[in-house]
Amino acid sequence: MNVNGKPYRTIWLEGDIVKIIHQPFIPHEFEISSLRTHQETATAIQEMWVRGAPAIGAAGVLGMVQAMLHSTPDNYRKFTVDAADLLKNTRPTAQNLFFEIDQVLHCIEQANSWDDACEKVLTQANHSVDTSINACQSIGRFGSELFQDGDSILTHCNAGWLACIDWGTALAPVYYAAREGKQNFIYVDETRPRGQGSRLTAWELGQENIEHAIIADNAAGYYMSRNNIQKVIVGADRIAANGDTANKIGTFTKAVVAFEHGIPFYVAAPISTIDFDCPTGLKIPIEERTPDEVLYTWGMADNGEFLRVRTAPAKSSAKNPAFDVTPAKYITGIITEEGIYQPADLHQLNQ
Repeated sequence: MNVNGKPYRTIWLEGDIVKIIHQPFIPHEFEISSLRTHQETATAIQEMWVRGAPAIGAAGVLGMVQAMLHSTPDNYRKFTVDAADLLKNTRPTAQNLFFEIDQVLHCIEQANSWDDACEKVLTQANHSVDTSINACQSIGRFGSELFQDGDSILTHCNAGWLACIDWGTALAPVYYAAREGKQNFIYVDETRPRGQGSRLTAWELGQENIEHAIIADNAAGYYMSRNNIQKVIVGADRIAANGDTANKIGTFTKAVVAFEHGIPFYVAAPISTIDFDCPTGLKIPIEERTPDEVLYTWGMADNGEFLRVRTAPAKSSAKNPAFDVTPAKYITGIITEEGIYQPADLHQLNQ
């Protein structure tokens, strides 16, 4: 996707160094960070320098490549198992992280030697990256068929290419439709407390010259009630086997309001986001992040200084669940790389 007209991926590997677009600085600064060890890659996931379920999965894979390359013929099996534990413990909700790391561990288990393991892990990493990009592009192709020219579409959080390696999930149909010549308007929830909508989604859409407006999280119902929104599309961090979906906090609210107004509500995610071992959304672990994200705000001051300011009373505490779960009954369809499925039909993908 585009940054000032230049194509980029969100995350990639150069030798044994993981390169990422440092997302906390966007939209004010565009910076590439170099992560030199799997420990640094784990920190990047934990601190949300890279975020979004498919991008986290890619970071997990590339972190495992680093661990493999930095191990020795004598210790590589234990070293990579320990690395996998470290990477998996960074964020508990996104299913892609666990799925992708387990694929790498399987390759190492099947290897006959350190050299063989290195080759297998690098092959698996390249396969995972290519599969993720192709899946997101396919999601874009299937999802774009749902959009009529002139539709206004609401999205929550950032499920664009910054949340993946390329294309995105919820925004992939928007980009695909734009390439088909459709003129759609995007309502962008700000997505408190970290503002992934107002910072990241709006920035992406601006780079693609797609018309959009940032709205306060609490304004979505107002626009739905006035027939200003025809579709809602969001991403997912984990989808239970019954179709219940965990996504950024605030998604559940949007789904209920859309349901009340008869507005189709779609989830876009690759099949790797579906946890077929998780029966319902009640079993999805929900990450609780630091209260500081609610109590403070980061931004660019008029003098160009990037700083943090407290917006809440000094004596106030906060609670900060990072995700909520939307029950399957509110979801019109789940857009995957294999097509669009009703939540009750996801079992067809578990072959």
